[in-house]
Amino acid sequence: MTTMAQTPDELIVEHVVIRPPVSRAQRLGAGISLILLGLLTIWRFAIDGHHDNGAAIQLGATGAAHVPHFTLPAVPVAWVAGAVIVLLGVLWLALPRRRWFGVIMGSAIALFVIALICWLASASGQDVPFDVVGLLTSTIGLAVPLILGALCGVMCERSGVINVAIEGQMLAGAWAAALVATLLGVTAGLLAGALAGALIAALLAVFAIRYLVNQVVLGVVLNVLAAGLTGFFYDVFMQPDPASYNQPPLLENHKIPLLGDIPVIGPLFFDTSLIVYITYILIVVVDVWLFRTRWGLRTRAVGEHPKAADTVGIGVLAMRYRNVIIGGAIAGIGGSYFIFAVGQFQKNITSGQGFIALAALIFGRWSPRGAVGAAPLFGFASAMQVTLSINAPSIPSAFVAMLPYVATIVAVAGLVGRVRAPAADGEPYVKE
Repeated sequence: MTTMAQTPDELIVEHVVIRPPVSRAQRLGAGISLILLGLLTIWRFAIDGHHDNGAAIQLGATGAAHVPHFTLPAVPVAWVAGAVIVLLGVLWLALPRRRWFGVIMGSAIALFVIALICWLASASGQDVPFDVVGLLTSTIGLAVPLILGALCGVMCERSGVINVAIEGQMLAGAWAAALVATLLGVTAGLLAGALAGALIAALLAVFAIRYLVNQVVLGVVLNVLAAGLTGFFYDVFMQPDPASYNQPPLLENHKIPLLGDIPVIGPLFFDTSLIVYITYILIVVVDVWLFRTRWGLRTRAVGEHPKAADTVGIGVLAMRYRNVIIGGAIAGIGGSYFIFAVGQFQKNITSGQGFIALAALIFGRWSPRGAVGAAPLFGFASAMQVTLSINAPSIPSAFVAMLPYVATIVAVAGLVGRVRAPAADGEPYVKE
């Protein structure tokens, strides 16, 4: 009978997926979190909502031709959404089934977002319709570097190397992309960003694999190193003469014919920049590579049981070196995204996005699809900073600023519960 590791939490035995039972921590954490989320929805958006205003919503930018728009009763929508979220929490506490987890969590989050959007739309009044597509566009834009950072983590940690240095790899990629793109153009800047991320990853690989340095401590040190080096070179080169060294061109959006004309979906996914399209390709490539190729099978074997992999002739150390460096290049592209979106490099421009990408990796259970599903959650929390500051100025700015990090803590600690990383993740391997 052939047994092969599919994800850290699943086994495939003769093409049948066997999932372990839901842990008590996950059952209680997710269930209680959903009930609290439902009660918060009822209290803030229904009981304390804007009873006199409807929610005027439009699915497109103001002034665009043929933009669908409609009005919803904000308070009743909040009551229904909150009640259903509470029921989902109770259902999960009573009948936890792992195969239902994604559906229940996704439904609850979607209902909360609908109630939140209706509340924001009613707060702004019916004279100014709320642009849902604009909010979702910002969400996707903010999720792209998180997806790339999470894919970097998948490459590394599936090989058995903990990568806490995603932040440093993204920051190095951002600096290199800004400098080289200013001098040589966008294509060269993208390649330079990938190379800079790969160089930081190479340092991680050498010290973690060759010299057996503690990988968590090493990741923190590399983050500090990247922040210090990029800050120093910014002060030396970029700040005194930004016109020569820190004015990279912005990436233009490229609309895919036919697909870009689809209402709502087209502007979101098919009328965007080059890096977003590269992200689409990398998502598919990493997922197929990890679960449909011999390389991916060997990578998972190295991350789960390196000694057994070495016994059958797999080069454990070489596999780890290659995957960590490739992952660093992906993170470097993620850092480049900030440059071509903003138009210049600034100190600590990544602002902790590498750590949130690491949280998306854990929330997605070390799989590309899971990470891609988790990243928009954190991207939405970041997008809400701007939206709430405009539509709900009464909410304290400090609370708005901490939204992405609160979402990170709740998602990882409350919704996921106890998860299992690859068995050999963070364990150095010494060939006997």
